[in-house]
Amino acid sequence: MAEALPTTVAAPEERPAAAGPRTFDVRDPATGALVGTYPNHTAAEVDAAVARARAASDWWQQLGFAERARRLDRWRGEIARGASELAALVRAEMGKPRADAQLEIAMAAEHLRWAARNAERVLGPRSVPAGLLTINHAATVEYLPYGVVGVIGPWNYPIFTPLGSLSFALAAGNTVVFKPSEFTPGVGLWLKQAFDRVVPERPVLQTITGLGATGAALCRAGVGKIGFTGSTATGRKVMAACAETLTPVLMECGGKDALVVAPDADVAAAADAAVWGGLSNAGQTCLGVERVYVHRDVYDEFVSRAVTLARSVQAGPGGAIGPITMPRQVEIIRAHIADALARGGRALLGGSDAIDGRYVQPTILIDVPEDSTAVTEETFGPTLTVTRVDSMDEAIDLVNASAYGLGASVFSRRHGPDIARRIRTGNVAINAFVAFATIPSLPLGGIRESGFGRVHGADGLREFTYPHAVTRQRFRSPLPLTTFTRGPRTDALVGRLIGLLHGRA
Repeated sequence: MAEALPTTVAAPEERPAAAGPRTFDVRDPATGALVGTYPNHTAAEVDAAVARARAASDWWQQLGFAERARRLDRWRGEIARGASELAALVRAEMGKPRADAQLEIAMAAEHLRWAARNAERVLGPRSVPAGLLTINHAATVEYLPYGVVGVIGPWNYPIFTPLGSLSFALAAGNTVVFKPSEFTPGVGLWLKQAFDRVVPERPVLQTITGLGATGAALCRAGVGKIGFTGSTATGRKVMAACAETLTPVLMECGGKDALVVAPDADVAAAADAAVWGGLSNAGQTCLGVERVYVHRDVYDEFVSRAVTLARSVQAGPGGAIGPITMPRQVEIIRAHIADALARGGRALLGGSDAIDGRYVQPTILIDVPEDSTAVTEETFGPTLTVTRVDSMDEAIDLVNASAYGLGASVFSRRHGPDIARRIRTGNVAINAFVAFATIPSLPLGGIRESGFGRVHGADGLREFTYPHAVTRQRFRSPLPLTTFTRGPRTDALVGRLIGLLHGRA
């Protein structure tokens, strides 16, 4: 779930030098109080962490799936027992209400359990058919770890999102060097310290902290793969840095997700999902609802219900939603609202006066042109644009017009699957919001500017491995093909076999 601004990795032309501040501060976005001071790790320190991880990788891989699963289960226990402390740290560093942070921990624990218990089934060796021409061979495939994986995490879901990479990479047999966002480094260190208590023998999971240059250094440090979550703009910089060494990347980038309301929808449920999906975490969710397309038959009812629900949600100390974590994002939210209103849009709730310091009150906008920045760009704030459509065909066309392709929600009693199948995103939830992200066995990821690759599920485990194919000749072939001693009779027989096996296709 993405960051909104390119703050995690330095531009590829910027060499991560040792010069610069040795530490950086993290401040509570609600109060400005100092939460902690952390090292700004240099390229040399990042290289040293990767070297330690590489030295530990054989030991971790040779523990085997069962022992790794036992260690990961114990790590899950450490996280669960420390959930209250961890949730308080999330609230202090990025402003999320503690209850929402605990929900994030609960979802992360489910995915950690799934990865530990399914890694062997998904990745272990299995036999595959060899085919008629190579019947004398046995063929197997298994998925082997890269060795060391680098993970660059976001601040908006600093537990759930990085654990989608950390737990799956570790379960697959990799060691990991984790660079959390500079807004939530304490959460990353907490997770690493909890892991050290169950795997004290080797530096299997390490956390490095720092600003953009630290992330760039990790991209260039020779890891087997980078798992990145953040904004699309930052993702481009990560890819450019990784391209220098042909390091493969997993890209979980931004979104501009839509919710579609059909004429046969449960309108009350759709409004509730839109308000939660758009406003929770102060809208700082790449899978969050930012656009809503509602059939004209139920438009008025939907708008009335959504405004009523959203009016009860307050941003502020002790409120249902917290502050905007990144100071610069406030100006982006302000600009998107201003553009929508200047282009003929109307605010039924909130609007130009919704912003007070780092807090943004819920804002619902209607009649916003589709080329407004409030519709085309990721806002990452507690705002919704609601658009009336004449048909589901029109709604689908508008959803698919976005440059992003992360997720979507569809509300329809009878036609949900048909509508969902036509939406070009990596994930769709029918009659619910974001259910696909909470189910551990499902892959999660986007297309187009929302990135590529997948976390979660079997695809998420394979993402941190490479397929290793092995053949073993069991007996000499009665039809030797790959030899210069092959004679004319063999060639003629091959010609006849081509016709018999494939000529009628």
